[in-house]
Amino acid sequence: MSSPVATVVSAAAPYDRAKAVKEFDETKVGVKGLIDSGIQTIPPFFVHPPETLADLKQGPEPESAPEIPTVDLSAVEGSRAAVVEQIRRAASTVGFFQVINHGVPEELLRRTLAAVKEFHEQPAEERARVYRREMGKGVSYISNVDLFQSKAASWRDTIQIRLGPTAADLSEIPEVCRQEVMEWDKEVVRVSRVLYGLLSEGLGLGVERLTEMGLVEGRVMVGHYYPFCPQPDLTVGLNSHADPGALTVLLQDHIGGLQVETKQGWIHVKPQPQALVINIGDFLQILSNETYKSAHHRVLANYSNEPRVSVAVFLNPSDRERLFGPLPELTSAEKPALYRNFTFNEFMTRFFKKELDGKSLTNFFRQ
Repeated sequence: MSSPVATVVSAAAPYDRAKAVKEFDETKVGVKGLIDSGIQTIPPFFVHPPETLADLKQGPEPESAPEIPTVDLSAVEGSRAAVVEQIRRAASTVGFFQVINHGVPEELLRRTLAAVKEFHEQPAEERARVYRREMGKGVSYISNVDLFQSKAASWRDTIQIRLGPTAADLSEIPEVCRQEVMEWDKEVVRVSRVLYGLLSEGLGLGVERLTEMGLVEGRVMVGHYYPFCPQPDLTVGLNSHADPGALTVLLQDHIGGLQVETKQGWIHVKPQPQALVINIGDFLQILSNETYKSAHHRVLANYSNEPRVSVAVFLNPSDRERLFGPLPELTSAEKPALYRNFTFNEFMTRFFKKELDGKSLTNFFRQ
């Protein structure tokens, strides 16, 4: 009897894309299952159009290539104003920066990445237990959140875990990564409060202004797994997009592949030992009335024999029915509000109705 994964890749003519996508999803073992089946070519529904593939840069960059800013958070003690200015400049230009000396123990960084990797490398039947497209129970393992909407799938699998305001039941979080997820969440909350304070001061506001809006309470963690791709020049690991929420805190391993779009073009976010990658989301761009900028970013398909693992926590408001818009303190006759008011529920519904293909979410709310 042939394996369910094998049926996905034996694409007989004429090719029925919708059927192939459905069959792949029903295997419940993701891209990792395709690799484990021994495929040498990727299924056609993973192949991206020429316009997407044209400007992908594989491989290491020259030493002289531009890099996103790195901010040393331990310098806050000596010169808080200087750190506020560094973060303000990064958030208002590139929208991405790395932080070092953030106080998260090195061994927890290592254990968190290892635990997420271990989840994805469990036997297929273990992973399949939590393979579902709805987040009702707060935990969901899937390949491609937009699998059925996107023009082409991306070469990665993901475990999503809701951490707040209503956290997933502890018993629902797979045991293989449960302890690490809970410890990691506590550290993300601590670091994000520090970052929001600095970002708030960078806007000329009180240190508590952003945290008072509940922007630490709504949290979802995603553990991405990017296995080796046999044809990395034909697909991507994660399509170009801007994050919809307020702030994203990302822990990445040493493999690399994350790129951010800047005025100089696409640049690599080079892995730094023990650093966290921070990026501004669309929601914070709107709250800041465009003082801060969200940035498009993507992940290249992994050409390394070693899988790439990253763990991101998306920080959002906890009250999804409250009206949000540009903060009144940041609008004036000279700089009127650039966006209308909306609920976070409406905002996220709009995000999920479109594909992760580079369209700007913020344009839907511009006035």
